[in-house]
Amino acid sequence: MEAINYSAALLSVKRYKEAKAMLRKMIPVAQRILGTDDENTLTTRWNYAITLYQDSTATLDDLREAVTTLEAMERFVPRVFGGTHPIAVGIERSLRNAQTVLSAREAGEDVVWVKP
Repeated sequence: MEAINYSAALLSVKRYKEAKAMLRKMIPVAQRILGTDDENTLTTRWNYAITLYQDSTATLDDLREAVTTLEAMERFVPRVFGGTHPIAVGIERSLRNAQTVLSAREAGEDVVWVKP
């Protein structure tokens, strides 16, 4: 839970590099301790994907990883929690945002992330 709160705080002040490094370490720990279908584990993975696509310095590989992560979660989370669960709804929204950013960057457009 602390990793989720800390990563959210880092995201809110746009400290993406720190958030990404911390979440990369915490995801395997959460999966091992809590399980892959635990709400906190899923939220940690979701925050990681958000960190990847909201960073204006993200590489195309980072953006593709964000989309791939969110696509996998979009298929999995509704089966675990239901399609109207806040995490499922948020992941769907984040996936659309990540796809938009990736498409724009692949087209050579500069994208400055603005929170919806």
